[in-house]
Amino acid sequence: MISENGTYMIAEIGINHNGDIDKAIQMMRESKKAGCNAVKFQKRTIEIVYSAEELARPRANAFGATNGDLKRGLEFGKAEYDAIHREAARLEIDWFASPWDEPSVDFLMGYDTRYLKIASAMVTDRDFLEYCASTRRPLLVSTGMSDLAMVRRSVEIIESAGGTIACLYHCTSTYPTLDSEINLLGIATLKKAFPHLEIGFSGHENGVLPSICAAAMGAASLERHVTLDRSDWGSDQKASLEMHELADLVAQVRRFELVRGDGVLRFYDDEKPIADKLRRKDTLQAA
Repeated sequence: MISENGTYMIAEIGINHNGDIDKAIQMMRESKKAGCNAVKFQKRTIEIVYSAEELARPRANAFGATNGDLKRGLEFGKAEYDAIHREAARLEIDWFASPWDEPSVDFLMGYDTRYLKIASAMVTDRDFLEYCASTRRPLLVSTGMSDLAMVRRSVEIIESAGGTIACLYHCTSTYPTLDSEINLLGIATLKKAFPHLEIGFSGHENGVLPSICAAAMGAASLERHVTLDRSDWGSDQKASLEMHELADLVAQVRRFELVRGDGVLRFYDDEKPIADKLRRKDTLQAA
């Protein structure tokens, strides 16, 4: 189970490293310091994911004058992922990534990671889902941009192909997500629809309260985008938590797990001196 040691906390670094491996390593270290269980990246084969026209589109950026310059500049290759793999082992933190195409799946399978992550953008691609399922690596699956019928089809495709879903994430794919569109009761809907699966929450909202509430509603795992500086350039920065916010989120979730308890009503030893002081008599003691 993904939640066997408590809520599985994922720091989604994604492309917020802006193509800088040193920044990515720093973000991994800060995520570990914050108490996360895992960090997540994204992997694309640029020429497959984007059309030639899209790559040629003018777009001034830190790497050049076209959208292709930007996309290639943000993409990590083997040298960078080797460094990520080494650092994750040193930090004793899980790492994995969301592949956006089949060659990227093959690339990521070259590393002994715990999971593959299926991004919301990919959950309607039958061929891709079957390809990921065929790896037999446990899958984490986000459900943004999907209604329940679409989620059912995605789950059926993966499981029919022999894949294992380690966690299915309730998600709304807007950045940042409006409070009115977070819809945390979707967690309960997914729990009812898929009682054999663990259900998590992948959030893009401002602040940490909705994610804490998601944990209280039974989310087995939480995933949040993170950044070193929300004012940094990049498409995902504004919907990300800064590291001090990430640390606060993890601390609040861990406190919730403690205060939740086990539901057994007890007369605690720490209460007994209070009872001796305040109770006139106790006529309810068992004979």
